[in-house]
Amino acid sequence: QVQLVESGGGSVQTGGSLRLSCVSSVSAFYIHAAAWYRQAPGKTRELVAFIGDDGTPVYEDAAQGRFSISRDNDKNTVYLEMNGLRPEDTGTYYCNMGVSSRAGKYVPSTSWGQGTQVTVSS
Repeated sequence: QVQLVESGGGSVQTGGSLRLSCVSSVSAFYIHAAAWYRQAPGKTRELVAFIGDDGTPVYEDAAQGRFSISRDNDKNTVYLEMNGLRPEDTGTYYCNMGVSSRAGKYVPSTSWGQGTQVTVSS
């Protein structure tokens, strides 16, 4: 069972910044793509960004230009730097270790951590 431990969430005002971290126990971390998802109250979980095993980042529209995903294979850790936060960014953020498809899409695994809460107030 893969363990994922997210941290770094908190409460900030509009325009603030947070840096999320996720440590994974997955074997051969470096061969996996990694992603951040979020889930707002009453909504389905949605992809925010993912990073390939080669370090190439891909962002959903809501994250483009404001968020930055990165990884440290030596630490089995993936990060999400979030700037210019907005109230609509509020939710629980989860990381996931999956794969990138040949079509450039992210395919998640079934393992999820407990998430870290991000609250952005206006």
